[in-house]
Amino acid sequence: MPIFLAPLNTDMKVVKVLLDDKTKKHLESLGILLNSSIRIISSVNGGVVVAVKDGRLALDRSVASKILVA
Repeated sequence: MPIFLAPLNTDMKVVKVLLDDKTKKHLESLGILLNSSIRIISSVNGGVVVAVKDGRLALDRSVASKILVA
C-alpha cells in the first residue's frame, strides 16, 4: 500500500520505491531504504510526516504515493 494510506503510529516496512534513480538515491541518503522500518506520524491530504531512524521527514503526496509499505 502507498505510505499515505498506512495507519498512523504503526511501524511499517518499505517494500518498494517507485521513483526515478536520482530521487531514490536522495531518499536512501535520508534513511528510506528497502526493508527499512518507517513510522507514519501524521497524514494530511496525502502528504505525510514520517519517522525514519532518529529523524522526521515530510513527504508530499506525489512522493508518498510512490513509496510502498507493508
